[in-house]
Amino acid sequence: MLQFLVDTVLRASDLALIALGLSMLYSLVKFPNVAHVQYAMFGAYATYALHSTGVPLVGALLIASTLSGLLTLVLHVLVFRRLLRGGPAIAMIGSLAIAMLVIASMQGLAGSFPRMFNLPRVEPLVLGGARIAHTQLYLIGTTAVLLALFVLLLFYTRLGRAMRALASNGMLANASGLNAEHITYFVSFTAGAIAGLGGSMLALSTGAHINLGNDLLLPVFAAAILGGLGNPLGAVVGALLIAITETAVTNINFGMFFGRELVFMPVAYISAASFLILLLALLFKPYGLFDREVRRV
Repeated sequence: MLQFLVDTVLRASDLALIALGLSMLYSLVKFPNVAHVQYAMFGAYATYALHSTGVPLVGALLIASTLSGLLTLVLHVLVFRRLLRGGPAIAMIGSLAIAMLVIASMQGLAGSFPRMFNLPRVEPLVLGGARIAHTQLYLIGTTAVLLALFVLLLFYTRLGRAMRALASNGMLANASGLNAEHITYFVSFTAGAIAGLGGSMLALSTGAHINLGNDLLLPVFAAAILGGLGNPLGAVVGALLIAITETAVTNINFGMFFGRELVFMPVAYISAASFLILLLALLFKPYGLFDREVRRV
């Protein structure tokens, strides 16, 4: 049971930062950016490239996150701001094209073979029978700290109040003198940096590979939709629910139903679990679990 909880928290940490950034950006630009998960893949490769040249791991993570944020900001200024003039549907289709271009560019530069980090071998921690690697522990801690900082920013600073006002009613916020463009730039950079950091932290365990973003696409969007697109904290709760579902699929022993001692579902069914949660959310809670917040946004 303890291992199940550890695996759930780890998976939630993988998804939470990226889903947070996706939902935070959606609250301002009002279109689902399919390319957002590819910023995580870009951050993973950037971290690997920097670390392989001798940059300390912490420094590589910070620089790669900054580069991911800058990439997100540049794409918003040069591409998405213009696409949004044609409406959110055009912007979403354009984001799919951007995602394909990012994948093709990274594959051309780094190849399709996974890049594993050369980290020192350390015995995993054993807590009550549950095993957790040190890198995974750092991922959980980093996610918790960033979520706490985001809550403080959103609810206890002038910038946070401005972000909430702009998300709730952009026209009224502009009329009140808020600089919507600068706030959107800040959120774009921050969302991209958080995605890059999330992808980099995940790659420490799985390696940097071309399909990292694609593997995150469905669960991240399922988490964001389940929590309510435009509700960043709801997306974090959605990530936790998706993590519980995915972990349960591969950890529950179904042997009693088949007359055997051990029967587990294949890992391939993890994607099916995300599809099922996404479908149920769209059918019964299209505005997310926190629909009151989303409709106000």
